[in-house]
Amino acid sequence: MSKIIFWFLLFWISFIMLLRETKAQDEKFNNRYYIIPRTDTLTFEMDEVVVTGTRTYKKIIDIPYSVSRLSNVNYKYDKKIAINDVLGSVPGIFMQSRYGNHDVRISIRGFGSRSNTGIRGVRILLDGIPESEPDGQTRIEAIDFNSVGSIEIVKGNSSSLYTNAPGGVVNFINNVFMPKSTFTSFNEFGSFGLRRNGFKTNVRGDNYGFLLTYSYHNYKGFRKHSEDYWHIVNSVFETSPTVNSRLEILGYFVSGLIRLPGSLTQSEFDIDPNQAAKREVDFDFRRISKKGRLGLRFNSYFGEKLNNQIELTGYGTIKYFERTTKEFRIINRIGIGNSFKFVNKSKIFDLMNEFSAGGDLLYQSGPVEYFNNINGKKGDALSKSIDESIINTGFYISNFTELYKDKLSLLLTGRYDQVSFDQKNLTLEVQNDVRRFSAFTPKTAVNYKITPAVAVYTSYGYSFDTPAGNELVNYPLSPSPDKLLNPDLQPQKSRNFEFGTKGSIQNLYWSLLRNFVFEVTFFNSIIRDEIVPFEVDGEVYFRNSAKTNRTGLEVGSDVDIYKGLKMKLTYTFSNFKYDEYSARTITIDRNGDLVVSEKSFSGNEVPSVPKHNLMLGLSYERKLFEEVAGYTKLTYQHVSGMFANDANSEKSNHYNLLNGLIGFEAIFSRITLLISGGVNNIFNLKYIGFININSTNKRFYEAGVPRSYFASVHVGYTF
Repeated sequence: MSKIIFWFLLFWISFIMLLRETKAQDEKFNNRYYIIPRTDTLTFEMDEVVVTGTRTYKKIIDIPYSVSRLSNVNYKYDKKIAINDVLGSVPGIFMQSRYGNHDVRISIRGFGSRSNTGIRGVRILLDGIPESEPDGQTRIEAIDFNSVGSIEIVKGNSSSLYTNAPGGVVNFINNVFMPKSTFTSFNEFGSFGLRRNGFKTNVRGDNYGFLLTYSYHNYKGFRKHSEDYWHIVNSVFETSPTVNSRLEILGYFVSGLIRLPGSLTQSEFDIDPNQAAKREVDFDFRRISKKGRLGLRFNSYFGEKLNNQIELTGYGTIKYFERTTKEFRIINRIGIGNSFKFVNKSKIFDLMNEFSAGGDLLYQSGPVEYFNNINGKKGDALSKSIDESIINTGFYISNFTELYKDKLSLLLTGRYDQVSFDQKNLTLEVQNDVRRFSAFTPKTAVNYKITPAVAVYTSYGYSFDTPAGNELVNYPLSPSPDKLLNPDLQPQKSRNFEFGTKGSIQNLYWSLLRNFVFEVTFFNSIIRDEIVPFEVDGEVYFRNSAKTNRTGLEVGSDVDIYKGLKMKLTYTFSNFKYDEYSARTITIDRNGDLVVSEKSFSGNEVPSVPKHNLMLGLSYERKLFEEVAGYTKLTYQHVSGMFANDANSEKSNHYNLLNGLIGFEAIFSRITLLISGGVNNIFNLKYIGFININSTNKRFYEAGVPRSYFASVHVGYTF
């Protein structure tokens, strides 16, 4: 705990010293290009800038790996309930939504596909602050797409800059930068009792901005025992204490419940894909979540030419969870975190050089109390109480330098991380278990701009992904049954290579094919000790496979065909196989006894990843009247069949989905009206939308959403 106190004292002392320094720098302020970009999103070329990729502001064309950015304009007419409603058009990302709405599994280049609950292998940020916990586990109830202004996605190994990010980083940025004060009421309705209502207000002053959003979400669900509801509040306040600095206060609170219908066997799915598993109903499987976060960020540019930047962020979280499975668990968490970064821009022989360094500290602690589950009710007797603490400390350095002016650049990055798990059984004082994992993960990348708008790039680096706390739970028949934490489970490490090209080709004098934006990336990852799930009597545990080889291709393009007619194409090819994999398998025989055996899965395909994932979208927008614009879109998605287990003995069928929507936006002086509606899964296809990997009782499958309708009405007023 002394380390935590030291870091927080250091944070506040540094904050006060920097505030004094930036005030002294005001007199030297000039209009050079090192100033903080505070221009509003309506006029500033945000598509040229990304923060998460190199933890610095940089043009996408200059970043030597695959980066995508979505503005809320890209999905303003769409259904915006779950993350897969918004990110489905990004190449390389594959999402499976449990229960049709929540607990979305995000997989980028196969990283994250192992998670049967929550998000793993992909770092999730909200306004640059980790939503991911210190062990990398992530739940995203606080993300509200009516509040988010843009989304930045870094695909591929980001472990040299972020903890537990072998698959990449997704940063959701709330929309505080509005040119004028506004108030918007939004209302969304849909099939299966879907209702989402709320408001958003932006206040813009001479030297400050304020955002406040509230959403109420209620959904009965298309499966039995799958209803959920949520209250979500997001807020951001930003101001400039000095002319070349910025201070932000960021907060949220979310509270809600989701009932879990569970996974089905193939025969149950064939009879009724929308039914719930009997055990989940009998024990009333559900999650109740309450969590809040308050953060403070200070960002300043200083130096003779304002070519230095420093950023300090501190935040605290409080979380309360109830998890009802065969046991009734109550989880309380407190968390605190700090991060800092320093950036220096200079010129060496008239070539641009950018050096940055920074670090992160995340600490989370609290008890997990276990009770009997009596028909969904908490038993009176406390059966077990485990106090859990997780600490993650990490430091990184990065240097981006031009080798040939405006053409060739080199990026070198490296990060050291240590993740510590400490568990104490408060009901057995002698049981105390500690595990620590650490690694250094370097990466090098090269970018060559063929033209100012077209580039080729390549990168090679190492990644390091620790087990999450729930993955470290010791399993039955473990060689060390007295341990709380699985002593056999090790972090997965990988070597990652990619080569690609990206850019845009424009001809503003043409009406046909006026703009063509493209991205093509080939990647290969060799993974040692990949962490994969397995089950014992319906409970999920984790083990290491030996060696996995992942090779793939990502293709994305946006084409302005003709006067408002646009086409979007994304395709991902994934060839993921276990090169070496011999694992202990625990099954249950007809007599109910556990049977332990060793099986080889070498040469098998990695489950829950489609070999082919294709999305094709056509949209058309035109001005109908002076104040009214119309919009329509048709989207087709093809997903090939996926294996459900490491043995490759079970496989889902491929599916093809067709979705459509239509919308209108009217602007009358200060009032904006946006109306949209659509239908997903137009042909009412019955398909498998989520695969529960390696289920010993063969409960692999959960249905995707059947044909469903939605409509939304947004009314805004500008002050």
